Amino acid sequence: MRFWNQLAISVVVLAVGGAAWVRLAPGAGETLAAIGVSQPLIDALSGAQGGEGAGGGSSNSERGQGRRSGFAEAPLVVVKPAARAVVNDRLNAIGNGEAIRSVTVTPTATGNLTEILVKSGDRITEGQVIARLDSDDQMIAAEQARLTRDSAREKVERYRNLSTARAVTAVEVRDSEIALQAAELALKTAELDLKRRDIVAPSKGVVGIITVNIGDYVTTSTPIAVVDDRSQILVDFWVPERFAGKISVDQPVTASAIAQPGRALQGVVHAIDNRLDPQSRTLRVRARLENPDDMLRAGMSFSVTVAFDGDRYPTVDPLAIQWSSEGSFIWRVEGNKSERVPIKIIQRNPDKVLVDAELAEGDRVVTEGVQRLRDGGVVRIAGEPAAEAEQKVAGDAQ
Repeated sequence: MRFWNQLAISVVVLAVGGAAWVRLAPGAGETLAAIGVSQPLIDALSGAQGGEGAGGGSSNSERGQGRRSGFAEAPLVVVKPAARAVVNDRLNAIGNGEAIRSVTVTPTATGNLTEILVKSGDRITEGQVIARLDSDDQMIAAEQARLTRDSAREKVERYRNLSTARAVTAVEVRDSEIALQAAELALKTAELDLKRRDIVAPSKGVVGIITVNIGDYVTTSTPIAVVDDRSQILVDFWVPERFAGKISVDQPVTASAIAQPGRALQGVVHAIDNRLDPQSRTLRVRARLENPDDMLRAGMSFSVTVAFDGDRYPTVDPLAIQWSSEGSFIWRVEGNKSERVPIKIIQRNPDKVLVDAELAEGDRVVTEGVQRLRDGGVVRIAGEPAAEAEQKVAGDAQ
């Protein structure tokens, strides 16, 4: 008898405790239903008035009380609207600058330097003489060739006059004309050799440091000076292969010299290489910058920025990201019901996460209170008036 009394008391205690737990603990009913407890027993524990009345149906006030009681037990959540952001819309790279045209001037003949007509930093024009080699032998040879030419010309004129009197034959006249042509060619050769004793600049620009001195013996491979035309600066930089199809010639770029921070320089893409580097998987691109005030120099390093259209993705608060065995997801609130939305993370930022998901701008995404949510469950939104929220739930139920 004592055993049955203790058993009865235990059953009563368990029933009272279970009823209190179901009434007071949010989500207890869902937990019991998940482990197989029948719904009538859950309703009995919670004290729900779920049966039919004497007239065959419950009153409006009872349904209203049940709905209000169910809404009051709905989890409270904090939501934040989804936004949109652009990714891969710009490229930043570091590049090296060089003059639009840079020429190392070398002699076209060998000999000793007799004159250096420019100094470092001088601006010169195309074709300007910057140095001279000794040219005494060439001057004598040119003068001798000129005398030979003049003599051959006089002989041709004399033979032509004598041919009219039939004092010379036509063959002799022809031979004198050929001799004149040969003398003219010899003179041109001598004048060209003399001209080559002048070392001229093949392009305009600024003369660099001159490393030779008067009296030095130079050859055709001896550098006399480096001439840079820096009216424009070319900047070589490397871009990842994913941008290879997006960048094009004449596309605007913005650059700044590392040595001159805060000064924005506008330019365009000047050239694009025809292949990628297989080691780094990058593409060589060359930009062109104007240098009207001559503040830029060859060899400077530049920070280059290229803008693109980019890709647009929804953004959510980092607190909204949840994980499961199936991957990452978020909770979206439609009306006053929660909906689980799978996502793919594109980019993480401190204040927002770019995701690939079926999410529109302005959709309400849960950031707090996600622990008790279930797909299709009713939720209460923090800051939303209770009466308005209950009307939404009632409308959804109807």
